[in-house]
Amino acid sequence: MQNRDRIRYLGAALAASAAGLPALARSASPLKVGFIYVGPVGVAGWSYAHDQARKAMQAHFGGKVVTQFVENVPEGPDAARVLRDLAQQGNELIYATSFGFMESVLRVARDFPKVRFEHATGYKTAANVGTYDARTYEGAYMAGVVAGGMSKTGVLGVVGSVPIPEVLRNINSFTLGAQSVNAKIKTKVVWVNKWFDPPKETEAATSLVNQGADVLFQNTDSPAVLETAEKLGKYAFGWDSDMAKFGPKAHLASAVINWTPVYVDETGKVLAGTWKPEQIWWGVRHDAIDLVSINPAVPAAIRKRVAMVKAGLKNGSFHIWQGPILGQNGATVLAAGAIGDDKFLHGIDFYVKGVEGQVPGK
Repeated sequence: MQNRDRIRYLGAALAASAAGLPALARSASPLKVGFIYVGPVGVAGWSYAHDQARKAMQAHFGGKVVTQFVENVPEGPDAARVLRDLAQQGNELIYATSFGFMESVLRVARDFPKVRFEHATGYKTAANVGTYDARTYEGAYMAGVVAGGMSKTGVLGVVGSVPIPEVLRNINSFTLGAQSVNAKIKTKVVWVNKWFDPPKETEAATSLVNQGADVLFQNTDSPAVLETAEKLGKYAFGWDSDMAKFGPKAHLASAVINWTPVYVDETGKVLAGTWKPEQIWWGVRHDAIDLVSINPAVPAAIRKRVAMVKAGLKNGSFHIWQGPILGQNGATVLAAGAIGDDKFLHGIDFYVKGVEGQVPGK
């Protein structure tokens, strides 16, 4: 267990939240906030991005908040043990930052009704459990635009982590972005069935290059895919955080997540006594998603296209999932003019036309 930046303040008691939770009287001490990470904090990737936001949130609130985190928490029984330990240590708000923590969060939350839990990328709530997510598919689409403009072979490769709707949505959005530049683009996928496994990610990336992919994308947490592309003379992207330094020649751009707006918003509500279990899903519009550090080799026309997409996502005038969109088998999944709503997006369990292979488990 690691503790960071413990500071004190004089606080007020929390009132009962709009969710009908029992009034939580607080002593004159900082709000204790705990985080659990599925991987190591490291220097890049998913857990790193969460930890950067944790630090930014704590800096924002100053003496009102003190945080601690546990890294490398497996998705399973160990997660419940760590969550329970954080609650017993007096953390009044706990952020569980991976999809596979969902059932553990719900189970522990029942035993600690006065503790507020926030679960990243989940879809189940309770009286004291909310969910939050980032529209990572927006970053994937913008990366796809760049990939479509840079690929010479017309074949893109994706290292997939775990075949859940979130990841399928990202693979498809990446492909749609590339096809907006080059309609003939094909995408190959190799699954590693892990969020963080550098050796497997390296093997998958190498396999994709051997299959003709000259631009690689990933939904895994380490820089291994980018490092492999650098070694093999191909292009690739950073994911979750800026990974440019891990492959300066190979790096086309990084699709990054900024969790700070969510952490500031939700922690602020707990401090104010207005927290309630919501389902938050923020993207470019809330400054939670961006495409950064675009390689100078990317043509100006492609850069301009990315900027237009970003502006459209920001003001709501552009929709990534707007028909006509065809599934892998050629059947229509979104009719012409139709816009995929959040229910549709959360239920994606298919590949769009142009993605090769079969969705695992189907």
